[in-house]
Amino acid sequence: MSSPTRMIFFKSSYSGNRAECVEVAHIPAAFRKSSYSGQEPNCVEVADLPCGAAVRDSKHPDRGHLPFPAAEWDAFLTAARLPRA
Repeated sequence: MSSPTRMIFFKSSYSGNRAECVEVAHIPAAFRKSSYSGQEPNCVEVADLPCGAAVRDSKHPDRGHLPFPAAEWDAFLTAARLPRA
């Protein structure tokens, strides 16, 4: 993962003047294709997030992404790097 970037949260405009509200943050993500995909057009793309990583379907990038906390993403990468039986 790249170096962490600070996420900036802001209060939803729908919250009005209430103290208890939901805050949101823009996720600055630059998705990239896996080096294991070769020239395949159908692949999973990954992006580094300040708090982990996100994956999305390259065929449907407009359908969103799945974020993973750093500990879960690191555990996935560790398991993926294990030798295959």
